[in-house]
Amino acid sequence: VLFISFFPQLIAGPIVYHKEFFPQLTDENRRYSSKNLYAGFFLISLGLFKKVILADHCAIWADYGFDEAKDLSFVQGWMTSLSYTFQIYFDFSGYTDIALGLALLFNIKLPHNFDSPYKSRNIQEFWRKWHITLSRFLREFVYIPLGGSRGNELSAGWNILVTFLLCGLWHGASWLFVFWGLCHGIALVFYRIWSRTSLRLPRVFSWFITFNFLNVTWIFFRAKDWESAIKILSAMLEFSLVSFNSNNAFVGFAANMIDNFYILVALFVSVMTAFFFKNSN
Repeated sequence: VLFISFFPQLIAGPIVYHKEFFPQLTDENRRYSSKNLYAGFFLISLGLFKKVILADHCAIWADYGFDEAKDLSFVQGWMTSLSYTFQIYFDFSGYTDIALGLALLFNIKLPHNFDSPYKSRNIQEFWRKWHITLSRFLREFVYIPLGGSRGNELSAGWNILVTFLLCGLWHGASWLFVFWGLCHGIALVFYRIWSRTSLRLPRVFSWFITFNFLNVTWIFFRAKDWESAIKILSAMLEFSLVSFNSNNAFVGFAANMIDNFYILVALFVSVMTAFFFKNSN
């Protein structure tokens, strides 16, 4: 009862194992620790900043593009997708920082859940750094019991696909979540085959491909229906709308950006934080 009701990690994670929690409940660990107290409040403050300042401001454009706008220009499509890409990261990592910080106030150390995932240079590295405890859970309780990487490449690829189809369903009972999981499963299978070859891409180019793959697949994770997802993707590919003509949608959006100065600042700080700063670990 104590384990399952330990409130800091109940809602957003990280996913904690019984064997990680109970060994910390010792008499010595019940004593006041100024180090844990300061570290805990630091993580809570950092998590609140990520959530309230960064994620909530990025959500304004994301919500508008996904839920309200009927038509989007090329720039609006990209701003919508990028806004959600950073919203979900700072939402989730912010909640996790708060959970880790709250646990430290009780002298309990929960496992880290994020390790700068948007710096990843391939999809396998991303899943080692994004929602680390979920990746661990899926590996230990789905992928390995299915056979893991034992056997031939075909069976290993199938095990990856099944694992990530279930990963999609983990997030919700929707075909969009299933499709999102399938995309990541296919990408992991492709990378597994690619890594067996001697072909290598430049570091910046491999990061660029990985990040844009993530940015596109998050659209299916966020969209309420297929129509909404196709609307965003179509706008992102509609190059004909990029023009400096005064009658074009680009100009109207650029003017609107001035009115949303704080959202622009939040998005800029989100980019800088995700790519250039040390993570909270």
